[in-house]
Amino acid sequence: MTYLASNKPITLPELGRMKKDGEKIATLTAYDASFAALEDRCGVDVILVGDSLGNVIQGKTSTLPVTMEQMVYHTECVGHMAQRAMVAADMPFGSYQESKELAMRNAVRLLAAGAEMIKLEGGEVMAETVHFLVERGIPVWAHIGLTPQSVHALGGYRIQGKGEQAAARMKDDALALQQAGAAMLLLEMIPAVLGSELTQALTIPTIGIGAGPGCSGQVLVLHDMLGVYPGKKGRFVKDFMLEAQSIDGAVRAYVEAVRNGSYPTSEHSY
Repeated sequence: MTYLASNKPITLPELGRMKKDGEKIATLTAYDASFAALEDRCGVDVILVGDSLGNVIQGKTSTLPVTMEQMVYHTECVGHMAQRAMVAADMPFGSYQESKELAMRNAVRLLAAGAEMIKLEGGEVMAETVHFLVERGIPVWAHIGLTPQSVHALGGYRIQGKGEQAAARMKDDALALQQAGAAMLLLEMIPAVLGSELTQALTIPTIGIGAGPGCSGQVLVLHDMLGVYPGKKGRFVKDFMLEAQSIDGAVRAYVEAVRNGSYPTSEHSY
């Protein structure tokens, strides 16, 4: 059955309701106005202006070189095109780690540019910053597991949360971030079993990318989902253009697959 999105704008309470009712949340990145409008009309629930633009737009080997000015620019391109989808924007490397006050100043810039929620990486160490932002009216989407801004510290793009100790630490991180007020949690490249356990343990939605089918929703980078990014692709990536006749068709197929649970499968999981 084809999924038909309502025209009702997606809000934080609506995302919470979807989590509670078991409705999957379809999330996709966008970096410009045209694709933002396309994703919006195709039923994407959350559009993420990702610092992945460093890879897929700029051709860099990591997200680290992406600047705050670039994130503001791309958020401005996307932010006012979505009528239904919620727009989230990544806080780039160096824009929030130094202090919670710095995080606040930069989060304000992204919201002024058109974002409705900001995303930042890090576990329990970022809980104080998350709380500081949330208390001042900034919705926060937290991100744990493989955190690309820490790629050098992690020793590359490697699966996280393997083993009892690592899984326990991740559960502690997730609970600390939820308690701090995070509205959602992104889980990247972790064992599928752990993704399910975290989703069941939390009251906030979890969005997975390489975290198995048990999450509250899924996210992919647009250029990966369309099969146009020439770089190395993760196991979790599926090219939805292979069986589609148009980009609209590919995005609609992605949304429907997330909704009905046919993506991701075990072949896309760790």
